[in-house]
Amino acid sequence: MQRILDLYDHPPADGRAICVDEFGPLNLLPRKGMARRPQTKPKRLRATYHRYDGVMQMLAALDLVTGKLFYRIRPRKRAIEFLAFLKTCGRGGPARSCTSSATTTRRIAPHRNADVRAWCADNRIELVYLPTYGSWLNWIEAEFAALRYFALDGTDHRSHAEQNAAIGAYIRWRNARAEPKTGFVTDSPIRTWIHYPAKAA
Repeated sequence: MQRILDLYDHPPADGRAICVDEFGPLNLLPRKGMARRPQTKPKRLRATYHRYDGVMQMLAALDLVTGKLFYRIRPRKRAIEFLAFLKTCGRGGPARSCTSSATTTRRIAPHRNADVRAWCADNRIELVYLPTYGSWLNWIEAEFAALRYFALDGTDHRSHAEQNAAIGAYIRWRNARAEPKTGFVTDSPIRTWIHYPAKAA
């Protein structure tokens, strides 16, 4: 925990701190939510539905330097998809802020797959893992909460293409207003947390 907080407080001078995680599964189902409607015309959702089109998975990265969110939506979320997402960042694709260089070290929190770790080692990426039950430490989780609220709540998308378009529209809107991410839980009690070693039996 302290290692992650230190990275948030003091990003590497020669690189970037990037938070990575998976969002999903993305089902096609009515999602309740609040919306402004005329008093006599409430928005109604289907009471029953079928999951004929399966689920999709989203891989996303939050660049703390720019505050921008980058993503890919795929049918599965295995290590092979995760590694392909990292390589896209390295090639200067949609996540141009993740571009690799010989003098850059970047820090992210992904899978423990051997191929992922080997590629990261070859590309000067330090993997920093979350502690058990510590998913809330990943700054991208707050972005996922906003994504659910603004892009998915109160919707009833009938196809994955329609749902993916709604997600993409929100992320484009968000990235156009992105700012550097600083000051992670500065007033939280975890900032003064002290680890006491277990007593011998």
